[in-house]
Amino acid sequence: MIKSDWTLSEVKEIYNTPLLELVYRAATIHRQYNDTGEVQVCTLLSIKTGGCSEDCAYCPQAARYHTDVNVQALMKKDEVLEYAKKAKEAGSTRFCMGAAWREVRNNRDFDRVLDMVKGVNELGMEVCCTLGMLTEDQAQKLADAGLYAYNHNLDTSSEYYGEIITTRTYDDRLQTLDNVRKAGVSVCCGGIVGLGETHDDRIQMLHTLATMPQHPESVPVNALVPVKGTPLEHNTKVNVWDMVRMIATARILMPKAMVRLSAGRTSMSIADQSLCFMAGANSIFAGDKLLTTPNPTFDEDMAMFDMLGLKPREAFKGEPEQAIHTHALEAATA
Repeated sequence: MIKSDWTLSEVKEIYNTPLLELVYRAATIHRQYNDTGEVQVCTLLSIKTGGCSEDCAYCPQAARYHTDVNVQALMKKDEVLEYAKKAKEAGSTRFCMGAAWREVRNNRDFDRVLDMVKGVNELGMEVCCTLGMLTEDQAQKLADAGLYAYNHNLDTSSEYYGEIITTRTYDDRLQTLDNVRKAGVSVCCGGIVGLGETHDDRIQMLHTLATMPQHPESVPVNALVPVKGTPLEHNTKVNVWDMVRMIATARILMPKAMVRLSAGRTSMSIADQSLCFMAGANSIFAGDKLLTTPNPTFDEDMAMFDMLGLKPREAFKGEPEQAIHTHALEAATA
């Protein structure tokens, strides 16, 4: 049963279930609501890199930290579309564009991003953006351009959030998600494990996600990739069992969501990733980079899919046929 009125104690009880029993329960629910033989393959491209005014403690793109990330201006549309075409040829059905901005501003750069959204949409891919905070009007403009999904992660619990970010509030994040919902764009929202948070923080974040009036359509579960020069550079590597526990709990709480095994896959074996798929993960980022951090290559992922008998999920699966045509038509005429 899909519900949005989970209590914190219910979430805690699920999260603390003995691991093998938790994975079994999650796998059973996953099989009930999803095709367990398919995984959504997404590609994430940094279209504007570095120089961000935020102070997110994990992020190498923050201007205040001294990392190896070089600031790069907004990419040209033709370059972005070339990346998108290559991603599609390699098996990706969702293309996400990330810009290191605190918030979207109504300027020429935003107009250029809207043009990129139209272009990727016309390729027949689900187009996603992660651009920072959005107003209701900006979210509507992205929707009109053909945006399919918007990523804006909570990162952690509201209680621990201030330890990781001070340049915006948890409520700012929730407001952006609300603006995205109002525009009819699907929500991609998850968090990061390994920021120094407690198990209770993880439980509280999952509770926040699972009690939204409508569950996020996509829930990325990231393992921190510590980057030299950031405040969290010395954090210890996340245990695979923590990732499995997070994914399994997310699957039980949000049965129909695409639960994405995101950052941190480079340090996970195929056996580790298999456990995550068994626990309910059915989406990955493919391609050799996630914004600025390393990621397995397409070829490595396709070899893993072949070994595990998995296939990439089709774009727009489950959407009414009319809605798909409307997406394409809006992009072509906007």
